[in-house]
Amino acid sequence: MPSIIVLDTLSSDGLALLDAAAAHGITYEVKIGLKGDALREALAQHDGAICRSGVKITADALAGNHRLKAIVRAGVGTDNIDKEAATRLGIVVMNTPAGNTLSTAEHAFALMLGLSRNVAAADASLRDKKWDRNKFMGVQLAGKTLGIVGLGRIGQAVAERARSFDMRVLGYDPFLSPDRANELGIELISTVRDLLPQVDYLTVHTPLTDETRHLVGMKELDILKPGVRLINCARGGIYDEAALVEGLKRGVIGGVALDVFEKEPCTDHPLFGMPGVLVTPHLGASTEEAQSQVAVEGVGLLVDFLTTGSVRHAVNSSAIDPAALEGVRGFLDLAWRLGLLLAQLDSGAPRSCSIAFRGEIASRNTKLVTAAFAAGLLEHSIEDVNIVNAEMLLRERGIELVEQSRTDPGAFSSVVAVDLVAGDHVHRAAGTLFGHSMPRIVQLEGHRLEAYLDGILLVFTHQDVPGIIGGVGTTFGQSGVNIAQMTVGRSTPGGDAIGVLNLDQEPSAAAVAAVAACPGVRSARVVKLPPAGQLPSWLAAATASSRTAHRGS
Repeated sequence: MPSIIVLDTLSSDGLALLDAAAAHGITYEVKIGLKGDALREALAQHDGAICRSGVKITADALAGNHRLKAIVRAGVGTDNIDKEAATRLGIVVMNTPAGNTLSTAEHAFALMLGLSRNVAAADASLRDKKWDRNKFMGVQLAGKTLGIVGLGRIGQAVAERARSFDMRVLGYDPFLSPDRANELGIELISTVRDLLPQVDYLTVHTPLTDETRHLVGMKELDILKPGVRLINCARGGIYDEAALVEGLKRGVIGGVALDVFEKEPCTDHPLFGMPGVLVTPHLGASTEEAQSQVAVEGVGLLVDFLTTGSVRHAVNSSAIDPAALEGVRGFLDLAWRLGLLLAQLDSGAPRSCSIAFRGEIASRNTKLVTAAFAAGLLEHSIEDVNIVNAEMLLRERGIELVEQSRTDPGAFSSVVAVDLVAGDHVHRAAGTLFGHSMPRIVQLEGHRLEAYLDGILLVFTHQDVPGIIGGVGTTFGQSGVNIAQMTVGRSTPGGDAIGVLNLDQEPSAAAVAAVAACPGVRSARVVKLPPAGQLPSWLAAATASSRTAHRGS
């Protein structure tokens, strides 16, 4: 008889669904505030767990667990769950991505309105028996420009509300197609740096990653539009809080509204005593409707999984069935790396992408390989992407994904070729496997070549004329950058060519600019890929499970 443990407070609607699950033979118990040994022992006694953000399900909490099959986060963020440890144990981790969309979007708008009309300060003043109407002169939203960084469900909901307030909406999201942006009435901007000088209000709706951490920092204060108001209901750390303090002091920033902080709980902060600041204690999803919805959706996910095996909204990937994995393991790694590569070749928003299989691979389970490509393409832009949810996330942003297959062999026994349409450009890359587990690029931007698909790469386009390679090598030598491997591809002698360098260390921006300035070089771009042999967590776990199953057979 399956059993569920509830680790954080759930709404009564969610608990009612758990009561009803008794008809399916499912039992549950509620244990809140567990940690350490008590949490580990409790998790080991149940088949499923549901939580919010209070409990921390660490690798230690899961250690030695042979029973737990699924964890559901009633909400979006899964930072409190060690997904890698769960994946290694074959535990599915699911979330409820849509449940708090409207509540968070509305809270971002409430903060925007509160900043504009000085609501909190005026309320405090009046309660202090002061009638200072002139002190709290506000501004209206109509006619102002709103910038949105991150145009997933919540960002799109904010954009829809901004348009109803007659605001001009600019947006940045590397994976929202221009066609979808047009439908939403959003003007896409190619970089955050280009967006910042244009907006009167800025709101962020992205995960916290290396790319989004301190998106607005000290350097950005010099390019912000004077008087801009900044809102964050997403993740603490996307704004550099020290820079917000400095920007307010300088008068560059006209107002700051934060629902999230770099360290939480946060009860003391330099911002709290400053004018033009509005703060709330992480209330974005704190509405009765949102808590009811995420609880109901979360319980539904867990009950469906335990009764039918259905997996929806997985943020990791349960171990791939060994039979499905057999024969495509190396190609999953290859496709994932091709996705990572193409994502870094163009900063423009993709319109569509396609993946073509030729040769022996076309007769195998290509759906898994396509999903691995999509996961690589989105990995650095979207939180918790994996082969379970990657295709859905692409299509949600209006990006078409097409798959084609042909079994007749070409120059190699199996080839995976991918095209990415971004703006007016089509980027093409093709790869194959050497042996069973060595991914290689065999075609890039229409040119045949052979290059390692790992580590730090420099991809540069150039004229096929004498002296190019020597010039690039000399430039990197002067910068102390060692070239480990080099390959060049061309279509016709004297025409266009492309070079790929495998580097021992990441070059500085100045070194890359010096290469781009070499005579005959048209462009130069650094691409960062995982080291050889390093697999994504979902594939590493599947490989380990497959090997364990094989040894036991």
